[in-house]
Amino acid sequence: MGIDTGPVLVLGGRSEIGTAVAVRLAARGCGTVVLAARRAGDLDEQEAELRAAGATTVGRVEFDADDLTGHAAALDEVERRFGVPTTVVVAFGVLGDQALAERDPAAAVAVVHTDFTAQVHVLTLLADRLRAAGRGTLVVFSSVAGVRVRRANYVYGSAKAGLDGFASGLADALAGSGVRLLLVRPGFVVGRMTEGMSPAPFSSTPDQVADAVVAGLGGRRGEVWVPGVLRPVFFLMRLLPRAVWRRLPR
Repeated sequence: MGIDTGPVLVLGGRSEIGTAVAVRLAARGCGTVVLAARRAGDLDEQEAELRAAGATTVGRVEFDADDLTGHAAALDEVERRFGVPTTVVVAFGVLGDQALAERDPAAAVAVVHTDFTAQVHVLTLLADRLRAAGRGTLVVFSSVAGVRVRRANYVYGSAKAGLDGFASGLADALAGSGVRLLLVRPGFVVGRMTEGMSPAPFSSTPDQVADAVVAGLGGRRGEVWVPGVLRPVFFLMRLLPRAVWRRLPR
């Protein structure tokens, strides 16, 4: 299938995984990369990485994922300045504080808002725009935490479960439109978001996730598990009795 070398948009331009994916796409001929994030003026480090990888144009657009009313305007700015992106990496998200979320409904809702509601909103806008253009790829990050939600992180896991279902349905809705959705299901990723936490079995790094994403973009798969061994592992985990499952750690 090959990788489209048109403009790349990273929503969540400060994300380690999003940046790592964009760096690899720049190295494969994607000359224009747009980083959309809050405090977009503070993305010098990410821009330097992209230019070193081969990007000739690195744009920055102010984007607050939690502000749903601003999504369309941010996408309008991207299109006005850089054209319709052909690859969009939706890389924003929060892990949240599970213990706090169990006591404070506002904290629980904040996690779900960022990791599910905001993603649904912007993906709906993006799908409509790319469908009108007749081409494009959406990269969506689910998680193995959403495949079967665990007691240890059920707020984050439930948001990812919802996103996984939405993205799977959206991928089917886009079939035949020229627009593709690549759904990525990483396990525990050792990075800034999980700093201070003990790595879970089958952990990966942002670079390993990015390598798997780019391999998926170059092929025909609609889903990527990182690492790949997690797919059969979670097939078996779905069979565990609930009394055992609820005692498993994050």
